[in-house]
Amino acid sequence: QVQLVESGGGLVQPGGSLRLSCAASGSIVSINRMGWYRQASGKQRELVAHITGGGSTNYADSVKGRFTISRDNAKNTVYLQMNSLKPEDTAVYYCNAEIRLVRTGTIGTYEYWGKGTQVTVSS
Repeated sequence: QVQLVESGGGLVQPGGSLRLSCAASGSIVSINRMGWYRQASGKQRELVAHITGGGSTNYADSVKGRFTISRDNAKNTVYLQMNSLKPEDTAVYYCNAEIRLVRTGTIGTYEYWGKGTQVTVSS
């Protein structure tokens, strides 16, 4: 089975930086889009950024110019570099991936989620 495992969350002061990582493992043929979502307490989950297999990126307006998404296809890993963090960035950050794999003898594309990593921005 496929797993997405996030790491890199934690507590940081406003203006600080964190780097999140998410590694996919399992019987993977290839990975299409990978992305990061976040969910703050009492709010709906929202897209932070995503990146295609070809490297095209898309960001939420609230993080443009501060966050950078990247990926290492050889390692099936996606990263989120977060700079100039603000208290409103506090949330659980979830990794998401569209993964092609063999299931019942057929290649299909399936969506997977990580369990999330907490990011807290506070002084």
